[in-house]
Amino acid sequence: MAKVKVKVFATLIDIIGRRIFEEEAENVEDLLNKIYSKYPKVREELEEGYIILVNGHNIEHLQGLRTKLKDGDVISIFPPAGGG
Repeated sequence: MAKVKVKVFATLIDIIGRRIFEEEAENVEDLLNKIYSKYPKVREELEEGYIILVNGHNIEHLQGLRTKLKDGDVISIFPPAGGG
């Protein structure tokens, strides 16, 4: 398990109650599942999509949800942008 720093943005800050926290996870999917179990509303918020960066790199250009995490990685989670 890697100890990582998680940064959340926009509506996720209100749900979680802080902008930055630490978590232990093996990969991005494991991390999301741990966040969902602690903060079920996050799952609802991210149902329509999200952008996740690991050390500034979009996971879509890495290994997606299977992207392995290492100690000290910084994960940034952005909910879908609102608009109209």
